[in-house]
Amino acid sequence: MYYKTRSYRIFNVLNIILLSLVALSCILPLIHILAISFSSGLAVEANRVTFWPVDFNLDSYTRTFGDANFLDAFFTSVVRVILGVVIGITVTVLTAYPLSKMEALRGGRVIAWFFVFTMLFHGGLIPSYILIQKLHLMNTIWALILPGALGVYNMILMLNFFRAIPRELEEASLIDGAGHLTTLLRVYLPISMPSIATIVLFVAVGHWNAWFDGLIYMQKENWPMSTLLQTMIKVPDLSQRTVADTEIVNMTERTLKSAKIFIGTLPILLVYPFLQRYFVKGIVLGAVKG
Repeated sequence: MYYKTRSYRIFNVLNIILLSLVALSCILPLIHILAISFSSGLAVEANRVTFWPVDFNLDSYTRTFGDANFLDAFFTSVVRVILGVVIGITVTVLTAYPLSKMEALRGGRVIAWFFVFTMLFHGGLIPSYILIQKLHLMNTIWALILPGALGVYNMILMLNFFRAIPRELEEASLIDGAGHLTTLLRVYLPISMPSIATIVLFVAVGHWNAWFDGLIYMQKENWPMSTLLQTMIKVPDLSQRTVADTEIVNMTERTLKSAKIFIGTLPILLVYPFLQRYFVKGIVLGAVKG
């Protein structure tokens, strides 16, 4: 068997080492931020914190949950993710289903290539900004959702999944009198959950982490959380100190930022385990023929 050969075992060991290093490079910074957020300000400023809290306290989290601007930004991000996932999945499924019957759809191949073309070439930032402005979407949640409602990569993933479903299921549904909409809702979607869960994860993470569109389309008081965090880290407002001198013993700007960053990461960390079991199956279905 091939997996008993020496070269395969060497490859397997190197693969495990490489993936372990990549995983550590992702996990250790998060653990470090978590440790800072739970440590005292004096310990952090003295660089005594590595991967375990020093002088444990919750002052940074108490201050963060009392920050109205942060809570508003968090709520905006939650609304964005919910609307973005619902609209994104709906548009993706309704586009992929007819294109999966490319042979029967007049001009189907041309339409498919049109979508692929947009993956390679797009109008750029200035035309996109002017379009959003002319549509009167500036400073609305729709400016963050509608421009990216259809992810072409996600649509191709869904299209390939639909094409892998046996044609006999559709024919049986049509013979029983169902239309295409009923066939889609009652036959295709129930057996497409792995791909849909994968796309939900892609869309949710994309919306949760997106910050640039919030910066250019939204006013400061309506920024989503990622935009607020990115601006807070990259361009700190030195004119507005949020931590008084009397509070530095238990909390500093650094511990406060760490608490906000960890809270901003937490929702995705909680959602991922529930969708991870569908991920591999959803991403590779349709990749193997025969």
